[in-house]
Amino acid sequence: MTDKSDTILEAIESNPGIHFRGIMRKTGLMNGVLSYHLAKLERNNLIIARRRPRTARFYSVRIPESDHAVIRALRRPTPRALLIALLHEDPENENGLSFVELVKRAERSPSTVSLYLSQLVRESLVDMRPANFKKHYQLRDRERIDRLLEDHDPSLVGRYASNFEDMINPLGSS
Repeated sequence: MTDKSDTILEAIESNPGIHFRGIMRKTGLMNGVLSYHLAKLERNNLIIARRRPRTARFYSVRIPESDHAVIRALRRPTPRALLIALLHEDPENENGLSFVELVKRAERSPSTVSLYLSQLVRESLVDMRPANFKKHYQLRDRERIDRLLEDHDPSLVGRYASNFEDMINPLGSS
């Protein structure tokens, strides 16, 4: 491998779920050079690219595919706030947190919380169940989310970039 490939691989391994532009910032490589080396790393099965409309995230092959959705959620401010709120809820609480409680704890608008909760439920990270005529939410795999939060806490740069993504991508397609 070349020095550039090593640098890119190191950036991806230390920031799983990083976007193309994030890799550019971390490595200082230009668009074409980075594209070339990412394609080479992917072809050689050293990285995995998860492409969605308007975005791609890059992961080391050492990260289990089952963790990609959790890491992606933790890199975005609103899903991260929701997961952390649910993580801090008492596991003995059978009902979990209500929608209203999540809005309050995440400090986001109800429409934003609703959008991202729907995604987290769809991605099987959060369970929704009715309780007392309201929807309540609980983490599906508390230990895994806690471990991934500890292992892969995004850098401040990643958080700011993801916050920008939250603002320009209100439909949450990534």
